[in-house]
Amino acid sequence: MTDITAIRRRGRPPRVPRDNPDTREALIRSGLEVLTEQGFRAAGIDGILKRVGVPKGSFYHYFPSKEVFGRAVLEQYATYFARKLDRHLRDESLPPLSRIESFAEDAKKGMARHGFRRGCLVGNLGQEVGLLPDSYRAALEQVLGDWQQRLAACLEEARTSGVLAPDADCDALADYFWLGWEGAVMRAKLKESAAPLDTFLAAYMAGLPRRRD
Repeated sequence: MTDITAIRRRGRPPRVPRDNPDTREALIRSGLEVLTEQGFRAAGIDGILKRVGVPKGSFYHYFPSKEVFGRAVLEQYATYFARKLDRHLRDESLPPLSRIESFAEDAKKGMARHGFRRGCLVGNLGQEVGLLPDSYRAALEQVLGDWQQRLAACLEEARTSGVLAPDADCDALADYFWLGWEGAVMRAKLKESAAPLDTFLAAYMAGLPRRRD
């Protein structure tokens, strides 16, 4: 005899457990894909749900609003990117300045892998900040400040080892890097080419204050 409880009703998607943490993570991953391609304002909840295959009820169970969802996506992206930076900028098998080049090369490959459709989530949100909830401004500044500190520590190693000039302002140099890098990422999306990233990095590395014996 057929067990009718084992037969899924036709035309209805499987019920998603409301307490399933994998559903929340899947929504955030989908949000990362959409927001890095389209930005916050253009991203629609329906498109994000479609990629994951869950009903709206599941979305609003985990995220009471799109604002809360966007902040969760930003937090996840910040964690992911900080790990990427540490993987390159703390790589003691390379000289400090070569670590910056290693990070840039990895970023170029990542953009190319996605056909230059995806950029930097922080950069995307930064361009929309005037249209976003006020809470995003401080959150974005915090993330960029964290990236600046991580790069400054790498540059400080270069200064301590005698590669950079003794009076090199590593904090200012790190700040300048992210100002230029975010612009280069945006231009790379527009041109669908890594050339803007190469142009910026070459100019940045050439402009670093080197130690003169």
